[in-house]
Amino acid sequence: MQAEVIFTGTEILLGEVINTHAQYLGRELSELGIEVTLHTAVGDDSEAIKTMLQNSLARTGLVIITGGLGPTGDDLTSESVAALLGLEMVRDEQTLHKLDLMYTRRGLPLPANVTKQALVPRGAEVLPNPAGTAPGLVLRSGSKTIILLPGPPGELKAVFEGHVRGYLQKIAGRGAVMHSTVLKLTGLSESQIQDLLQEMQIPDDRTISYVAVPGEVHVRVTVRAGSRAEAVRAAEETAARITAALSDYVFGREDEQLNETVAALLAGRGLTIAAAESCTGGRIMKLLTDLPGSSRYFVGGVVSYSNELKINLLGVPGKVIDSYGAVSEQTARAMAEGICRVTGSSLGLGVTGIAGPDGATPGKPVGLVYIALAAGDKVFCKGHVFPGQRAGVRAGAANTALNMVRRFLSNKSIDTNRK
Repeated sequence: MQAEVIFTGTEILLGEVINTHAQYLGRELSELGIEVTLHTAVGDDSEAIKTMLQNSLARTGLVIITGGLGPTGDDLTSESVAALLGLEMVRDEQTLHKLDLMYTRRGLPLPANVTKQALVPRGAEVLPNPAGTAPGLVLRSGSKTIILLPGPPGELKAVFEGHVRGYLQKIAGRGAVMHSTVLKLTGLSESQIQDLLQEMQIPDDRTISYVAVPGEVHVRVTVRAGSRAEAVRAAEETAARITAALSDYVFGREDEQLNETVAALLAGRGLTIAAAESCTGGRIMKLLTDLPGSSRYFVGGVVSYSNELKINLLGVPGKVIDSYGAVSEQTARAMAEGICRVTGSSLGLGVTGIAGPDGATPGKPVGLVYIALAAGDKVFCKGHVFPGQRAGVRAGAANTALNMVRRFLSNKSIDTNRK
C-alpha cells in the first residue's frame, strides 16, 4: 500500500516551526508496511488544500492530512476536504458534548468559535482526541481513504496511536506490502559502501538507500512484496548478506547505538577501558561517558595533542615520534599501551591522526587516522582514511574506535591491515 501525506500550515512554509510530523509519520507508516511516496506542505489556503488533495487522490489510495482542525479562522482543513468531496458539514454531538463539559468544568461559557471543532464532513468517522479538543477524522470516497489529524504534535500522536494505527493495520495488507530494515556502518564512505554492494548483485526487487551522517552511513533495505511475511523475509535475508560481507563496518541496526553496545559488553565482562586521544579531542571519552553508570567500565583518559604530553604522560618513546611521526601506527600503539599503564585499565585506545583541514604531509593526507587497541599483551592497530570535513573525520574515527572494541569483545577478528 502506498500513501501521500499533506502537511498544512503557513508556519511550516515560513520555517517558523520544524515539521516533526514528517519524521514521525514516515517512520510509523513504514513500520506498518505502507510506502510514503510523497510529502507536500501547503499554507492555510482552502483552494490550495483542495488542489493538493485532488492531486494526491489521483495518484494514491491513502492520503493523510495534518493540521488545520482547530477553532481559528485559519483552520480550514475539514471544510476544504468536505467542499472537494461535495459533503455537507454537520455537527458531531459527542465532540460538542466533550467541549461543553471541558469548559463547564473550568466554570467558563463555551466560546462559539470552539464549537467549530464539532463540525465534521457528513459520513466521516470521528476519532476522539484524548490530548486536545479537535478530533481526527476518516473519510472514504470510493476506493480512496482520507485521514485528517490535528496539528499539535502531542495531539497528532495521541490520535494516531489511539485510533489510526489500528485502523491502518487492518487495511495495510491490501495490495503490496513494504518492509524496511536499517543497518548502521562506520569506517567507510557512502560511495565505498555503494560500490561494494553493487558487487554483491542484490536482486532488483530490493531497494537500497543510503543516509550519511557524520561518522556513520545508514543503509536501508526495502522490499515490497505480496505479504508482510514475504517482505520481511526478503529484507532480512538481504540485510544478513550485507552484514556478512561488511562485518568489519556494520555496528548495529535500527535504533541501536554503538556506545550502548560497547558499554553493555564491557560491563557484562567486567572489563574497564581508558582512552588516549589526539585528533578526536575527547570524543571517544564523551561517547563512553554519555551513558549513566559509565563509571563501571570507564576509568579515564587523556587528550594528548602535543608530542610532549604523549612522551611525558603516556610514555611514548621520543624516538618513535622522531622516526615515524606523531601520526603513525607506532605512535598509536604506544599511546594505547601507555594509557593502560597509566590508568590500570583492562583495555586502552590510542588514536592519532589528521582531522584537517590543515596538517597533511606527503603520504599522510587529511583524514588519515591510526586507531590502536591494547588488551593485555596484545595491541591491534589499523590506519584509516576517513572522508569528509573535520567533524566527519573525528566522528568517523571515534565510531571506528568503538567498533574495534565491540569486535574484540564479541570475539570477532580485527583487521589490522592498512586500508
